Amino acid sequence: MSNTPKDRRNPKTPSTFRNVMKWLGAILGILVGIFLIIFVYYALRAPTVSQENLQSGGSSTIVDTTGKTIASLGDNKRNYVTIDKVPQQMQDAVVSIEDKNFYNEPLGIDPVRIIKSAYTNVTRGTLQGGSTLTQQLIKLTVFSTDSKDQTFKRKMQEAWLAMKVSQQFSKQQILEFYINKVYLNNGIYGAETGAKYYYGKTLKHLSLPQMALIAGLPNAPSNYDPYTHPEAAKERRDTVISAMYNNNKITKSEATEAINTPITDGLQPYKKVSNSSNTRRVIADPYIKEAITEVKKKGFDPYRDNLKITVNMDYDAQKKLYNIVNSSNYVQFQDSKMQVGASIVDPNNGKVIAMIGGRNLENIQFGLNRAVQTTRSNGSTMKPILDYGPAFEYLNWSTYHQLEDSEYTYPGTDIVLKDWDEQYEGQMSLRQALVNSRNVPAIRTLSAVGFSKAKKFASNLGIKIGSDQGLSAGIGSDVSSLQNAAAYATFSNGGTYYKPTYVSKIETADGITHSYHSKGKRAMKDSTAYMITDVLKGVPKTYATYANISGLHQAGKTGTTNYGDEAIASNSALSGKAKDAWYAGYTKNYSMSIWTGYDSPNSEGITESYQNVAGKIYKAEMSYLKNKKSNSDWKKPSSVVSLRIKTGGSETPIVASPSSSSYTKELFVKGYAPNNPYKGQSYSSSSNSTSESSDNDVTTNRRTTDNETSDSNNSTDNTENGNTNTGDGTTSSENNSNNNNSGSTNNGGNNNGNTNTGNTNTGDNGGSTNNGGGTTGGTDTGNTGNTGGNSSTQGGSTGSTTQSSTNTGN
Repeated sequence: MSNTPKDRRNPKTPSTFRNVMKWLGAILGILVGIFLIIFVYYALRAPTVSQENLQSGGSSTIVDTTGKTIASLGDNKRNYVTIDKVPQQMQDAVVSIEDKNFYNEPLGIDPVRIIKSAYTNVTRGTLQGGSTLTQQLIKLTVFSTDSKDQTFKRKMQEAWLAMKVSQQFSKQQILEFYINKVYLNNGIYGAETGAKYYYGKTLKHLSLPQMALIAGLPNAPSNYDPYTHPEAAKERRDTVISAMYNNNKITKSEATEAINTPITDGLQPYKKVSNSSNTRRVIADPYIKEAITEVKKKGFDPYRDNLKITVNMDYDAQKKLYNIVNSSNYVQFQDSKMQVGASIVDPNNGKVIAMIGGRNLENIQFGLNRAVQTTRSNGSTMKPILDYGPAFEYLNWSTYHQLEDSEYTYPGTDIVLKDWDEQYEGQMSLRQALVNSRNVPAIRTLSAVGFSKAKKFASNLGIKIGSDQGLSAGIGSDVSSLQNAAAYATFSNGGTYYKPTYVSKIETADGITHSYHSKGKRAMKDSTAYMITDVLKGVPKTYATYANISGLHQAGKTGTTNYGDEAIASNSALSGKAKDAWYAGYTKNYSMSIWTGYDSPNSEGITESYQNVAGKIYKAEMSYLKNKKSNSDWKKPSSVVSLRIKTGGSETPIVASPSSSSYTKELFVKGYAPNNPYKGQSYSSSSNSTSESSDNDVTTNRRTTDNETSDSNNSTDNTENGNTNTGDGTTSSENNSNNNNSGSTNNGGNNNGNTNTGNTNTGDNGGSTNNGGGTTGGTDTGNTGNTGGNSSTQGGSTGSTTQSSTNTGN
């Protein structure tokens, strides 16, 4: 019997292999089952899609805080075209670049593309790509294009809806929906509308390269705009042409000829798209422009994503402000060309409540927004931001701190800084210097703080001061009305800066809601904010009375910039006029900043009679707003000490006795207040006791006029020209009203115990004499006013440099 080798194979191997395959099959089956369950779960919760949705133009709705519709993006006229009117070559261009397998996708999805895309997505950590033309139509109809919304759930719902649409509509219908829905930039929707906008003719009359440009735009409309990005537009157009050739839709010679065609061939001149007749849209247009920019920064495309955008606007407040600046019912303007930029923010969260980008605007969508795009020197409204705020913050000065209003030359230059009246008033308190807007004390304060520290303080309030600027920035630097409003809002809320925001909520068509708010950042001590506010309460009460609102707890600051010698030399008509006039005012609920001026500042200036228009706009709007919320006063924080200080100009503050009738109520940072020997004693017996410091009046030395008129006639009393700047000769001065031929005598009010005889204006030249004199205590010696009106003062820069800032008006 022959011996044969035994079979050494493991008899269990086939069985083990089969078992492993069974397990793998079972696991795969379970995974597929789980996937199907999830798919069905998401599919049942997918948004509904109707033919009306598919045929409508893509748009987003913008609503205000109450849910009131303000505008619908994409509501411009759309020329809908049926597929039989779309040239075959145009259809081929769209299909070739977007989805060359479009006609071979019975389910509306491409499983192979989805698997390939899924692999790429997993390796790259995203969930994008793999979409068919039908899926893109679904995106444009009910979904967002924001990358944060490219979720697994969204992809499943997108695929499900594409499958449903593919069963309900033919390929030609789906292509028709898509061609009419795509966004082509410049407010244009649909290929037929795009053909007329870009080339001035219908689709059937377009050349091959023109059709290719239209077909390529939807991928990134703004990036491929032939007007703004011609090179990128040509590259995208040529990509479409190459895709058509590779898809056997055109010949090689046709492709070559089309690619060699200039991108400008047949392109119509650029034109802005007019607004719709929607009145709300016109009223809110500048605000909407900024809101759309903010939405785009958050990753959405408001023209394609069918969003519901809730903005922070109070439409009623917006409408009121619009009516104020576009009529003569509230304020009289110098002429129709005088412009306005105004912003209102909520101090407690940074929400932009209302915004005006200009007066008498043309019916043009998204024109120049002067509230944010026009940055002009803010004059004396800079003083709390760059001068006195930092002094309270870093030097722990008090509101009584004594300052010198005397001759001053910018360090390192021969430029003498002057005030509006070409006068010096000598020693005065910080409170008096700020309320009366004296320039020299402000610059001396900035110098004491140090420019670097002061710039840091301003930066914390959202205002960047250029490194090439010197001390002259303390009386004016280029800012926008929105920046100014946000900075003053920080004083209002106790020292927290909120970056201004327009959008509070974005809801996508598939039900995803994104909420937004500005996170506050501590910018200063609460003592600084309160002390600035306390001082600025005196501005509308005694200095800019045209902005005063009876019974309202408010604070404010004026600011004006004048023309320098150089500008006046080139245009003598500018002499005696202002380049810019500002008012910044606030309550606990609203912070508002208004700029007034001209788009071409060196051609026209603001006469003295109209330099208070900004303050009157503030008064008209804030008088309306005060009824919307409770009118509460600011509460003194524990970090601030309030004391009654003897008048008389002592360098060191001396606490007044309870029986004293000559004192001023001043504020001190806790730990830096003078010794109070009367602590615990009552002041109630003082027959001449003054009110709390929040009502502290400061006697103003501004000249008055005897021809005061009502607001509707644009009264010129208490007009201010804020003092700014510098090297090119652009100056600022705190100007007052012209005096009439008949002199007038005004008996000044009581300044916390000091009785001052008011200003006596005599003669045509308006010289003013302040005859000071308290019944007891300190005496304010009057100043003899200059004759001949006001002269521009030259600013300058500081430190070791002689470089100065220039107000260009751009």
